[in-house]
Amino acid sequence: MNLASLGLAGAVTAGVVTALVAVLVPVRARPVVTGAGLVLTGAAGVAAGAAGLAGVTFSVSWPAVLPLTGVAFGMDQLAGLFLAVTGGVALIAGVYGVSYSRHGRAAQATLPLFVVAMLLVPAATSVGTLLVCWELMALTSLLLVLAEHRQRPEVAVAGRWYAVLTHLGFATILCGLLILVAHAPGDSFADLRAAPLPGGVAGLVFVLTLVGFTSKAGILPLHAWLPRAHPEAPSHVSALMSAAMVNLGVYGVVRVGLDLLGGGPRWWWLVVLGLGAVSAVYGILQAAMSTDLKRLLGFSTTENLGLVLVGVGAAGLLAAGGQRVLAGLALAAALLHVVNHAAFKTTLFLAAGSVLHATGVRDLDQLGGLRRGMPVTTAVFGWGALAASALPPGTAFVSEWLLLQALVHGVPEGGGAEAVVMPVAVAVVALTAGLAVATFVKAFGVGFLARPRSRQAGEAHESPPSMLAGMVLAAAVAAVLAVLPTLVLPAVGAAAAVAVGGGPATSGVLTVRLTGVAGELSPLVYAVALLAAVVLVLGGLRATATRRARRAARLWDCGGGPLSARMEYTATSFAEPLQRVFDDVLEPEQDVTVDHVEESRYLVRAVEYRRAVPDRVERRLYPPVIAALRAWGEAGRRLATGSVHRYLGYGFYTLCGVLLVLAVIS
Repeated sequence: MNLASLGLAGAVTAGVVTALVAVLVPVRARPVVTGAGLVLTGAAGVAAGAAGLAGVTFSVSWPAVLPLTGVAFGMDQLAGLFLAVTGGVALIAGVYGVSYSRHGRAAQATLPLFVVAMLLVPAATSVGTLLVCWELMALTSLLLVLAEHRQRPEVAVAGRWYAVLTHLGFATILCGLLILVAHAPGDSFADLRAAPLPGGVAGLVFVLTLVGFTSKAGILPLHAWLPRAHPEAPSHVSALMSAAMVNLGVYGVVRVGLDLLGGGPRWWWLVVLGLGAVSAVYGILQAAMSTDLKRLLGFSTTENLGLVLVGVGAAGLLAAGGQRVLAGLALAAALLHVVNHAAFKTTLFLAAGSVLHATGVRDLDQLGGLRRGMPVTTAVFGWGALAASALPPGTAFVSEWLLLQALVHGVPEGGGAEAVVMPVAVAVVALTAGLAVATFVKAFGVGFLARPRSRQAGEAHESPPSMLAGMVLAAAVAAVLAVLPTLVLPAVGAAAAVAVGGGPATSGVLTVRLTGVAGELSPLVYAVALLAAVVLVLGGLRATATRRARRAARLWDCGGGPLSARMEYTATSFAEPLQRVFDDVLEPEQDVTVDHVEESRYLVRAVEYRRAVPDRVERRLYPPVIAALRAWGEAGRRLATGSVHRYLGYGFYTLCGVLLVLAVIS
């Protein structure tokens, strides 16, 4: 056994033992036990993933564990990357959950099993094993989403949406992989890579699996579960889902499309790139309009996973055109963004959980003034907001810069579609970066820096030590990735090479230098220069300021009196100009009700303004589908009359129909 296999075995053992112990220990000790178990499970997962990224491999199978297929696990660099990311998020969530988690026995026991399932998905090396681990991940995450269903009815609604969409996605993955297995001598990944597939069959497999995997990643149009489930789940569970679980949808697309199917034609990757671009723009627009802090972060996940798919689609497109170096750069940028997104989204969700723990409020219009009572949470969320905004020295800046370099230099050979897609993708990345800045300025400025707009916000207090430790640890990881991305870029490039071939996409220790094209970036130098400029400006102002006697005086306010919370921007009013620009895309609903005084229509007693920005895709797509399913159910109810003779007739006519079809096609 080597470090990769020992780490994975240790993670599984720690997770299962933690789940069993969490059922038995007293209520007060349960959060500590679960948190410590998650830390051990996550640490073992990080060790296994790091070993895999370093090139350590293993392969193990137990044919007798599962009927027909058995169980098979293994490790390569691509699997190691997702194992390390998942383990890191779980470790931080475990530290945070010691003080945050006060849920029931079932939720506490399910949490480590959820982490174990996520760790096993990328380690699976056969179709049967992958499907079992995927379904275990779906079921355990559903139980965690429903952890607070007794407190809020919205949780049950979110759980139903998540259950339906995640299992529809599983059904399409199942169908696609079974078609693939039917053309191979076995269900192991090695057998699938060697299987000769007709072009039409390979395209069908790719489309079916793409639907299922993008559903898990929260990509349009199967994203409707994400902004519902993430806000309603406990915050450390939201971090695990948004920073770890959705990444496995990307893993599935890369593993099946680029590895098992060998790349495929250009149209596959045009579809992937298009889905990613639309999801990125639409997700960040919805986040910019949202006033629910956790819903905003949920839509931000759709945006960032959309950017990841832009990179994956560009990599497949460039690889299909024979440009392996640029394909490796695009995929390395996408995988680096997976790592970066995991770091800053964990930071943001844990900080949002701290706000919810202190105030019980998620609505930004009711928050404000949190910097006084919650200075650490404010600093952590502020850093997470900068990291998510793709501004230097933020964490997302390097990965999005790499993605732009791949798109700018990538000129695929072929028809006009590719020549149009790359510049449009560049514009999409630039647009989402600008909208992300506006979104997180709104979230941080209105939620933390403004005056308190409610009693809960005014009385907010700092979170317990373990919650602060988890948030600070996540922020520290995001900071290291921001200034020293070269610590992980070689391993990320090696993982990308597993899928698209070629050599390393970048080089350099302190400076990121692109391989094969001109371009370099030094985030550490930028960060130091920015810090030095700030210190010099502040020091210069302090040195040149005249020393005069100070006296307290009221600031000039134009005779309006001191500012109150009602005079400041809310999250709704901050986003209103942006909403006007994108009215045709968002289709907002707003209404103004004016209540007049009874004695005179010229005198107004009150004015009520209501605005909502519903999910346009969901509103247009899902109601007709739900109505059709409801009609189908009603028709089925009319057929079920309770008559045994009628049921026998149904079976007889169905059998005759099947025999006729077989006679025709045979």
